[in-house]
Amino acid sequence: MDLHACSCGSTRFPRHSAVVALVDGDLASRYTGTCEGCGAEREFVFRLPATPGSTGGGFRYGGDEPSQLLDPGEWLLVADAYAGSVSAESAGEAGQRARAALTRAVAALDEVGKFASDGGDEIPANAFASDRGRQLHQREPGRFRRDRLAAVRGAYAEMLARLS
Repeated sequence: MDLHACSCGSTRFPRHSAVVALVDGDLASRYTGTCEGCGAEREFVFRLPATPGSTGGGFRYGGDEPSQLLDPGEWLLVADAYAGSVSAESAGEAGQRARAALTRAVAALDEVGKFASDGGDEIPANAFASDRGRQLHQREPGRFRRDRLAAVRGAYAEMLARLS
């Protein structure tokens, strides 16, 4: 939701959530609130999976298939934001925040990887659906190579292991 700003440019709004039934009978999470910047009503509706997936004990976003909410460029921006929030200070509460941020950065990189075709060395250009994602891919296409994604993921996972 924070990646999709209001028309005034603000991303902040107090969120109220509810599970709702869609017209086709599927369930969805609905988030509503008033934009803090301009007072416009905001709403996001996310279809829930038919059957909950197992996380295998670790944090992850979504199921095994590529995201329908964010494209690979947006997921990479999410990973960058979480990893960028980690400070050099890693004791106590700061360490807990760093572990949480790195865990989410690793999971976001896993989401990027879901867009790679089987056997493909990079994320295909047609996987980028958002302006933000396409712009990042055009500026830095090398960041979407499978080997580079794996290297960054490995670095984040190693940092996480040192914090644990």
